[in-house]
Amino acid sequence: MEIVIRTVLVGIGATIVLDLWALLLNRAFNVPLPNWAMVGRWVGNMPTGKFAHENTQAAPAVPGERPLGWAVHYAVGIAFATLLVLVFGVGWLRNPTPIPALILGVVTVVSPYFILQPGMGMGIAASRTPKPNVVRLRSLMNHFVFGVGLFVAGW
Repeated sequence: MEIVIRTVLVGIGATIVLDLWALLLNRAFNVPLPNWAMVGRWVGNMPTGKFAHENTQAAPAVPGERPLGWAVHYAVGIAFATLLVLVFGVGWLRNPTPIPALILGVVTVVSPYFILQPGMGMGIAASRTPKPNVVRLRSLMNHFVFGVGLFVAGW
């Protein structure tokens, strides 16, 4: 049970680091904050059989979509922390090192590229956005920062 609790805490902690990074970018460089309500809308429409949208903003609103989006955001962080422990072992929780956390953080960028972005109407790896390379780079940076957060939270 201790392993489960520690893994959940690492996932939550890493996600908090990611959220602080987003806030820093917003305050320092006016980068828009993530709109977790749209993630909630995307996920909230899944029970109706709609897994991909042309434009998530045009999709039917879902009651409680903002808290749902935040919950999904943190659940994914916990899932990625679980993946870290499964891939690199429970020993990582006892003695966290940066390289496994950074590797996992960077590798998990496949999730937004091939699941989230296409599902929300942005295309594979944001190919349907006005500036796909900017979106791709931000996703990669965010996942690197999440990897840093995994290490910091594990430590």
